[in-house]
Amino acid sequence: MRDLLTRLPDPVVAGALVRVAGDGQAVPWTGTAGEVSRDAHFRIGSVTKIFTSTVVLQLAAERRISIDAPVRRYLPDLIPAAYGTVTVRELLDHTSGLPAPAGIPGPADGPGWWRKSVSPRDVVRNAFAAAESQGAGHPPKPGSVQQYNGVNTFVAGLLVEKVTGRTFNDELTRRIIRPLGLRNTSLPSSDDMSIPTPHVRVYAGTDEVTEQSPWAWAEGGMISTAADLDRFLTSLFLGRLLPPAQQKLVFAVPDVPSAPTNTNCINQTSCFSAGGLMRVTLDNDVTVWGKTGSLPGWTNGVFTTRDLKRRVVYSLNPTGTASERPYVMAILNSAFKNAG
Repeated sequence: MRDLLTRLPDPVVAGALVRVAGDGQAVPWTGTAGEVSRDAHFRIGSVTKIFTSTVVLQLAAERRISIDAPVRRYLPDLIPAAYGTVTVRELLDHTSGLPAPAGIPGPADGPGWWRKSVSPRDVVRNAFAAAESQGAGHPPKPGSVQQYNGVNTFVAGLLVEKVTGRTFNDELTRRIIRPLGLRNTSLPSSDDMSIPTPHVRVYAGTDEVTEQSPWAWAEGGMISTAADLDRFLTSLFLGRLLPPAQQKLVFAVPDVPSAPTNTNCINQTSCFSAGGLMRVTLDNDVTVWGKTGSLPGWTNGVFTTRDLKRRVVYSLNPTGTASERPYVMAILNSAFKNAG
């Protein structure tokens, strides 16, 4: 790991932060490269999905949500009748068959696109409208195939708001952030482009995108640190956030095929659980659980062995000149070497 970090920055990755814990270490090992500090805040992207799934499972434990009930029962004005049998479980494990995101901010929006926003409801509505206009035909049978899809998590966040009568941010804070003492973790409001210090300045090409819209919300809008993410994942795996019945769902990966376009999973095998986690088997046959997440300027991940004996959190700052995936896999294979 040290050798990897000493070779950075390079033309592909401008900065890096890696935190490795476990194996009885009293103090986790942390390494950095570039201008990144050990306690840097970063936008965690889709790692947010684990937090959102946990809140939904807590509500299921409280019997305020039925995990196998149709989502349309709770959100009849949002979910079209054609998707009326999609269940909450199928949202969480990405077997819902809901359409892909559409009309979300991107480079096609022109200068300053990273500061543009769209509401969670509009993200979902745009997806359904685009599918209908494109004549997508009948959606796949719910529960029949896994296709990773951020629309699922937007709907999950809206579901939380519907059944609680409070904002998703309020529920996230009172259920997870405050009880775990995650003092450096937050979900910014829709008009808050800032990020707490310390943080690195990040770029998309020649554009600085450090301050950007947190439009991804419950799907990918959170900010955190390596230490906070490690504390959250450790608490989740130890059963401190969920009772036993829902804790089982954290690791429940559906036994269905993975869609051909589901590039996050390999060997046409599903890899996402109802807890928002991703199951990955590394080159040394060690299986780890966690989640990746990317936003302009950041590529992050948090992974651990099931027994928590080895854990890693990383945050890279890609330049966009080439794929950073080889760097991610090098970090994971190095972090979990001899972890089997």
